Amino acid sequence: MSASTPFALLANATSIPWAEVPAWPVAELVRATAEELNRGGRLCAWFGVPEGEATCLVAVLAFDADNTLAVGRSLPFTGNYPALTATHSQAHLFEREVWEQHGLTPEGHPWLKPVRRTNGDAPANGEFFRVDGREVHEVAVGPVHAGVIEPGHFRFQCAGEEVLHLEIALGYQHRGAETALAGGPHRATMSQMETVAGDTTVAHATAHATIMEALAGTEAPLRAQWLRAIALELERLANHTGDMGALAGDVAFLPTQSACGKLRGDYLNLTALLCGNRFGRGLVRPGGCRHDLEPARAVQMLERLAPALADTEQAVAWFWDAASVRARFENVGTVFAAQAAEIGLVGPAARACGLVRDVRYDHPAGWHRFAQAPVAVWPGGDVFARARVRSLEIQRSGDFLREQLATPPEGELHGELPPPSPDMLAVTLVEGWRGEVCHVALTDAAGRFRRYKLVDPSFHNWTGLALALRGTAISDFPICNKSFNLSYCGFDL
Repeated sequence: MSASTPFALLANATSIPWAEVPAWPVAELVRATAEELNRGGRLCAWFGVPEGEATCLVAVLAFDADNTLAVGRSLPFTGNYPALTATHSQAHLFEREVWEQHGLTPEGHPWLKPVRRTNGDAPANGEFFRVDGREVHEVAVGPVHAGVIEPGHFRFQCAGEEVLHLEIALGYQHRGAETALAGGPHRATMSQMETVAGDTTVAHATAHATIMEALAGTEAPLRAQWLRAIALELERLANHTGDMGALAGDVAFLPTQSACGKLRGDYLNLTALLCGNRFGRGLVRPGGCRHDLEPARAVQMLERLAPALADTEQAVAWFWDAASVRARFENVGTVFAAQAAEIGLVGPAARACGLVRDVRYDHPAGWHRFAQAPVAVWPGGDVFARARVRSLEIQRSGDFLREQLATPPEGELHGELPPPSPDMLAVTLVEGWRGEVCHVALTDAAGRFRRYKLVDPSFHNWTGLALALRGTAISDFPICNKSFNLSYCGFDL
C-alpha cells in the first residue's frame, strides 16, 4: 500500500466521520480504486448510497499485509461511469448489484445482467452466456432441486462430458435484507442479522454487534469478546465437520459420512450448551453477550469437546487413508492462485489456493487481537486442497477452544452502549467459517442507518465455483460444489 494513498485509512471494527471520507468524481474514484488494487489491495465492498436523486459510490478496500482498511467515495452522480470490472474482475458482481439497485451503468462491464431481480419475463438470471459449436450442448440444473435445498440455477456449456463454461444464477429469494435495515436499528434488526445466513449466525451477529460498538465509540467487555470467539470457533467446527461428511457422501465413503453427520450435531449441541440455541442465536448482542459460561458449564464443555475432537480426527483419518477418496479429489476442480487473487476469493476457498487470507490474522478485532488460531493454507486449489484446509481448521479450532476454555478471562458480560454517533461510517470484518463477513454501516444526522451494506463470503466465492468447473467432467460438479459449500441465502439478500 502506498503511504500517500488518497483513501481514508482505518482499522477493522472502527468508524470514521462521513465528512472525512474522501470524495472524487466517479471516474477518479474508479481510477484510484484500480490503482490501490494494483498495489495489493482487495475489494471488500462496493456499493451505492442515495443522495437525493443521485447516488454516490463507496469503495471499501483491505490491505491485508498492513492490517489496514481504506474507504473512499464518489461525488453524487447519475447515469454511467467507467466500469472497474474492465480491469479488476473482483468488482464484477458488485457492479452488477449497483446497476440493478441504483440504475448506475458501468460502461465496459463484460456481462451486465441482474444479480437478484427479474429481467423482463425471465427469472432472476436474465440472458445466459452461450458457447457455439457443433458438439456443444447445454445442461440446465435448477433452480428447483431434488433435495432440501434453496433455489439456484446452474447453466453448463459442455462439449461431450467436458464443461467449457458454467454460469451460476441466483437471486430467486427476494429477501430485501438491506432495505429492511434502513432507518434502523429496529427491534427486529438483530434477528435479521442472525438470519442473513443461518449457518453463519454467530459471524453475522458478531459483525453487527461490533459495528454498533464502533458507531458508539466503545467496545464490548473482554469476557464478551471471549465468548464471541468461542461461539465463532464452535460454528466453524460444526460446519467444517458437516462438510467433510458431505464430501465423503459425494464419493460414497460412508464411514466418514456417517460419523461426521453425528459429530456435527455434537458441536451444534455445544453451542446450545453455551447459549441455549444450536446455531448461536440469542448469544451476541451489541455491547456484549446475553449468556455467560459459568465454570461448571465450561468444564462440561471441555469434557464433551475432547471426545468429539478425537472422533472427528479418526473419521477424517479414515477419509485421507482411502486411496479412492484421494483419487476422486486430487486435480479436480482446480482454481489457481492467480485466479483466486484476481476474482477476490476469501476464506477456506482462498487458503486452499495458497493465499494467506484470514481476517483473524490479517485484521484481528475483538478477542482475536489476543489469541489467534494459526492460518491453515494448502497450495493445490483443487477439491483435495479445499477439503484439506477444512480438516486442518477443525484441528486448529479445537486447539483454540481447549486453550481458551482452560483460561477464561474475568469480567462483565455487557457494557454501556451509547447510541450510534450521527453521520459516521463503520466497517467490520469477521472471519466466518466460509470466509470474510463484511458489514458497513452509515448513519444519518439522527444516528439511524442511512445505509447498511452486507457482504457474505459467498458473494465473493460463487465465481470461484464457476472457474473450478472449467475443463472438468460435468459429473465432477457435485464434489466441486460441496467443496465450496456456498450459501444461497447469504447471496440472495
